[in-house]
Amino acid sequence: MAITAKQRCFPTCYGPELRGRALDGWADDHGVQLYFIDPGKPTQNAYIESFNGRYREECLNQHWFTTIHEARQIIEDWRIDYNTERPHSSLKYQTPEEFAAARPFDKTQWAQPPELIDGSAPAPIAHAAE
Repeated sequence: MAITAKQRCFPTCYGPELRGRALDGWADDHGVQLYFIDPGKPTQNAYIESFNGRYREECLNQHWFTTIHEARQIIEDWRIDYNTERPHSSLKYQTPEEFAAARPFDKTQWAQPPELIDGSAPAPIAHAAE
């Protein structure tokens, strides 16, 4: 089944299978490589798992959305508070906005995979302690 332009533009109108296909199509169109954690291994991406827990606990579980407009407004208010008002212990009690402003990132560093010294592969983890 081919994905239509409408499905790529409005993937939330369709089921998860079509949204997944739309995400794959978007990533391919934009040169983005997707990585997935193994099922049952949330520690492979602990930062997002922590964020998802906070988002669910502090925002989604606290509200009963009756309209999409209300949901968008409440979620946006929470996002602004999370990023600009509330200090995070993992960022040495800075807000994410303050943390990012203090560390200008050179986004071109993400454009290419890191090069290895002398073109050699890194030592396997089991041998790294030797």
